[in-house]
Amino acid sequence: MFLCKVISKCTLRLLLKSRFHRKQKIFIRLHSTRRLEEAYKVVKTKCQSKKLPKDVNPRAVFACNELDLKEVKVYGFDYDYTLACYKPSLDYLLYNLGRQTLIEQYKYPPDIKNLEYRPGFAVRGLHYDIEKGILLKLDSFLQIQFGAVYKGLTPLSNEEVLQIYKNRIIPIAYVEGHTKNASDSHTKMVQLADLFSVPEMCLICNVADYFEKKHFDYHPEILFRDIKSSIRNSHPVMHNIVAQNVSEYIERNDKLRQFFDRLVQANKKLFLVTNSPYGFVNKGMEFMVGKDWKEYFDLVIVQARKPRFFTDLSRPIRVYDERSGSHIWDRVTKLEKGVIYYEGTVKQLQDLTGWRGHQVLYFGDHPYSDLADVTLEHGWRTGAIITELTHEIATLNNPEFKKNANWLQMLTQLIEDHQDCEDPDEQKILMKWMAERDKLRNDIKYVFNEQFGSVFRTYHNPTYFSRRLFRFADIYTSNIANLLNYSVNHTFYPRRGVMPHEYISYFV
Repeated sequence: MFLCKVISKCTLRLLLKSRFHRKQKIFIRLHSTRRLEEAYKVVKTKCQSKKLPKDVNPRAVFACNELDLKEVKVYGFDYDYTLACYKPSLDYLLYNLGRQTLIEQYKYPPDIKNLEYRPGFAVRGLHYDIEKGILLKLDSFLQIQFGAVYKGLTPLSNEEVLQIYKNRIIPIAYVEGHTKNASDSHTKMVQLADLFSVPEMCLICNVADYFEKKHFDYHPEILFRDIKSSIRNSHPVMHNIVAQNVSEYIERNDKLRQFFDRLVQANKKLFLVTNSPYGFVNKGMEFMVGKDWKEYFDLVIVQARKPRFFTDLSRPIRVYDERSGSHIWDRVTKLEKGVIYYEGTVKQLQDLTGWRGHQVLYFGDHPYSDLADVTLEHGWRTGAIITELTHEIATLNNPEFKKNANWLQMLTQLIEDHQDCEDPDEQKILMKWMAERDKLRNDIKYVFNEQFGSVFRTYHNPTYFSRRLFRFADIYTSNIANLLNYSVNHTFYPRRGVMPHEYISYFV
């Protein structure tokens, strides 16, 4: 009996000890999860108490590279979406003309006449996979942005994207081709980098969606080539329609003449190099500047066929006769003010004018065909006119966006600081934080564009378009007249960007 009492006491002690350890583990676990919950509350309170950032000036000029305007003697300009900014009506016009050409010349089903333009569907800078018929958004590391991949008008899930591409990162040869000047015929993926391509993207997706729903067996590359040709062949018709109804399609820029006056008074040279035909340009410039617009320019070249104008070594420059509307075949040995020129090359422009290197500042809207070659091959300084900045900056200045962006940054840091815990209950809390972060990232994306988000960012990385823009443009802004806010001797200084290894050492 004594032995039984001893055993019972031992058993009781073991039971009590076991209960104590269980309670201790529960207490430790509760204490551990409470630690995460408290950390969340502290960070959330700190975020809510933070003063929101100042608004970004929508008329500012932003610097990617230091640019001293005192060194600039010559100002050059593209025309479309640089000097002339178009109303949304032009997108509808190009879309409708392209759709009509598809039916009449390429014998596409008459039913596609019912496929209407979708404003706000696409953004500039997307890539179209001409092999697979997929429209998608890439970041600066050639990673696909999940949630921004479409076949026709249907968004593809992350699983479907990985099933198609086997990887989230696209090989550079697939995107850019194997040669330096890879054209559409060398690449499997084409970037739609100018604003004229926005209605083109919408037409591609609308027709592809129609074919998918009708279960038609179509070739994505043929569809792409046909629509690209249709839009391109529609441009002459578009030029005539716009020239006859300028105010319906072109935004009046009342400050453009003032800007030219400023440059001329500062003894700067001005030139215009555009792919558009003279009659079209003339009507637009008369509407925006006045009938004497040519007096501001020391050189005007139309139908330049950029980017070939910047890359070809030998292509004669010709004189355009305004009266007859034809080209004069005389050899051009000098470039004269008041004369309209046609085609040619940048080599001839430089040889005949002596305008070279950093004394030339050229503005365009297309990072590749306008800016890439002149900065890489000829050392010109460059400025990009990105009209989407108006919408992007308005979104950045929205107080709700600022709050969400601040909280996203702080929540991401919180997750990073606590992600290595191994306790299952702590992991559940982390998963809850991750779900909140995912929702925040989507909310921030949708306010720019519901399908594809910001022109300049994926969820956190710069887009592929941004990478090229920052590489080829010394400065960029939403409107050429924004330069009136700065003197002709102003120096633009880029902000010192924080590298990942510098982050903690800066006040950010």
